[in-house]
Amino acid sequence: MPLALRRPVYVPPRPLGRALAAPLALVGAGIAGCVVVALSDPTALGSWLPACPTKALTGVCCPGCGGVRMVHSLLHGRLGDALHYNAVSLVFLVLFAWSTAAWAVSRVRARHVRSWIHWRWTPLLAGVVIGGWFVVRNIPALGLYV
Repeated sequence: MPLALRRPVYVPPRPLGRALAAPLALVGAGIAGCVVVALSDPTALGSWLPACPTKALTGVCCPGCGGVRMVHSLLHGRLGDALHYNAVSLVFLVLFAWSTAAWAVSRVRARHVRSWIHWRWTPLLAGVVIGGWFVVRNIPALGLYV
């Protein structure tokens, strides 16, 4: 059936507390993680935060390498350092915040709210960006190897 001919599915409204329980739990877990990262220093030798297992085993930076250091720098107001450690993860962090906000709004309104996750080319584009970042950041001459 074509998309234009579909009738909207009725979803009964939920109480506000119940509608926001899951998004608030996710945000709370994110805040707890940020507190842990902010109170430690992943850039220091001997930090108790774990190193990237891919880099430790193979010596190759995975697409997520530097993500914890990026969050630490961001929490301490050092945007330049955050971009240096992992620029792509910083962009995905903003996109994740957008999709979480859209999810919370859709639960409150009891109807679907579209975000970047629902776009047609998102899976392909995300795969190309992450794959390209994996290749580019492992070229030492570019200075992106962390």
